[in-house]
Amino acid sequence: MTMNKLIKIFFASFATFAIASAAPAGGESMSGNYLNNRQPLLQKTYIELPLGSIKAEGWIQEQLVRMKNGMTGHLDEVYEKVMGLRNGWLGGDGDVWERGPYWIDGLLPLAYILNDQALIEKVKPWIEWTLASQKPNGYFGPDTDRSYEPGLQRDNAQDWWPKMVMLKIMQQYYTATNDTRVIGFLTNYFKYQLAELPKNPLGKWTFWGEQRGGDNLMIVYWLYNITGDKFLLDLGELIHKQTFNWTDIFLNQDHLSRQHSLHCVNLAQGFKEPIVYYQQNKDPKQIQATKKAVHDIHNTIGLPTGLWGGDELLRFGKPTAGSELCTAVEMMYSLEEMLEITGDIQWADYLERVTYNALPTQVTDDYSGRQYYQQTNQVAVTRDWREFSTPHEDTDILFGELTGYPCCTSNLHQGWPKFVQNLWYATADNGIAALVYAPSQVSAKVANGITVNIKEETAYPFEETIRFNISFADKKVKQAFFPFHIRIPAWCKNPVVKLNGEPVTIDAYPGTVARVNREWKNGDVLSVELPMEVVVSRWYDNSAVVERGPLVYALKMNEKWEKKTFENEKAGEYGKWYYEVTSDSPWNYALLHRSFSPEQIKTSFTVEKSSVVPIYPWNVENAPIRIKTKAKRVNNWTLVRGSAGPVPFFTQQGNDVGEEETIELIPYGCTTLRITEFPVR
Repeated sequence: MTMNKLIKIFFASFATFAIASAAPAGGESMSGNYLNNRQPLLQKTYIELPLGSIKAEGWIQEQLVRMKNGMTGHLDEVYEKVMGLRNGWLGGDGDVWERGPYWIDGLLPLAYILNDQALIEKVKPWIEWTLASQKPNGYFGPDTDRSYEPGLQRDNAQDWWPKMVMLKIMQQYYTATNDTRVIGFLTNYFKYQLAELPKNPLGKWTFWGEQRGGDNLMIVYWLYNITGDKFLLDLGELIHKQTFNWTDIFLNQDHLSRQHSLHCVNLAQGFKEPIVYYQQNKDPKQIQATKKAVHDIHNTIGLPTGLWGGDELLRFGKPTAGSELCTAVEMMYSLEEMLEITGDIQWADYLERVTYNALPTQVTDDYSGRQYYQQTNQVAVTRDWREFSTPHEDTDILFGELTGYPCCTSNLHQGWPKFVQNLWYATADNGIAALVYAPSQVSAKVANGITVNIKEETAYPFEETIRFNISFADKKVKQAFFPFHIRIPAWCKNPVVKLNGEPVTIDAYPGTVARVNREWKNGDVLSVELPMEVVVSRWYDNSAVVERGPLVYALKMNEKWEKKTFENEKAGEYGKWYYEVTSDSPWNYALLHRSFSPEQIKTSFTVEKSSVVPIYPWNVENAPIRIKTKAKRVNNWTLVRGSAGPVPFFTQQGNDVGEEETIELIPYGCTTLRITEFPVR
């Protein structure tokens, strides 16, 4: 490429933490082509696109199709007692609390991303009943408590919490359909809240609403940006005041350094509240609090998947602590909101860590069953007693429809669809942003309202190259000037950017966004190469974890899946069947300390890649990447009640080991049985 051509292409790298630019004069909420924050809220650098603008491709499209064909698309049949016509959110006399809204919160975005009419029709009765349920005072939803019935939640109908989930659903529904009824519906409800909350605060019926108030708050701000109704800002302050003080918890208290102090899913949902409120409050301590929480979690309760020990209640992050599936999907959602609001790329890195490691392993390949708790060192999935803070008759770790506790059966569905919805953003400077990577395509307005289509070709996170193919919806448009924001992950030291096959020098630094300003032409191809290197991080008791790019790696084990049936007295509570997973593979290995030195790591860990990434990569058989390294068996490291025993991390030497062997590591998300946190010898 000639220098003259290079001059026409301006590349700039910028840090994205400084986000507090003022909204346009007059309080208008439009920022270019899409709705941004209205004054006095802080303007966002990135703006979520309407639901349906982003479509999945490749392996992630296969993921969505499996959801459609599995539990997500058929939960009204699989879990009919709760999700059938008796559900209170359909006007029935059954379940009135969170589980019905949880399901629709994932089914609705799945339906519109896939543009699947059958799924859309399945969603509509929940929307229509909810709209029709609104009373003259603004209240909506079930309002009648009924006597206990096994397997159903028929009380606390008036609780604020399940309505928060339905608010999220209505917001998504509006962005997909522009159904104006939603705006009046939400306006009337928020007027009701403003009048009612002083008398009946968020924590009146349950503590869930009090701890999860951030979910309520973000929809208040979203509506304010549409209507400009000033009372919504007053409501925002009131909701924040009544919400559990996550800012103080993160900044000043010790909850994250002691066990049983918080509920694991509440923490995942509470994560975003300081940053959501930051839009109105503008106090940097809201940002500081959340960043401090990340630091503290890593050193206490944290797990290498980006989650934490939380078998319902917080636990120190030892590798046999449980981590709840609801925690994964709720943390993903919090990170997605935090990324949009702040533009801080660390949240994108964190989001990929949770999504590409924790999420795939906790659901069966066909989406027929899920696991309530996962362990990072998980060498057997059996009905053995384990040291979980809230055990459910030794069913917590089994794969089934209702094993452990059924909240996850209802809530898991939002994970992948909302992740797809956050692969792309509009930008405040009338451009487009790819901040999280997966095969996809997007249709969005850029420049002065021109619709651009971009197809993202990649097998990321298994492939290091991402190709963006540019075209315009209007065949008459041949070119348009707009910025294209691309994320450089913090783990990538030497990114390479190419335009139409030609390398271009760019000042792009790890953990920043590179902004490509140019006059884009129909047929342009922008490619980004993100070289991934093997690194070793340290976790609980100084255990060693192997990472490469966004993926954590774990010991590959033979997996024997066996389907079993529950006895009759348990079937009603835990489902009719479950899977146990066992192995005849040795697992008690220690990694070699000498392998970690900078001069040895590249030769001590050999990376092998499949020539083609399978359309479904998330199992042992299809794992597209393998890392081979030397290890030694630790002879006195054995099973304790179905789990790997306490790992002998306390010593880096000893005679309790066997001869050196070659072991094989594969992506954590491809495993069910695994050792992830290794002792070192």
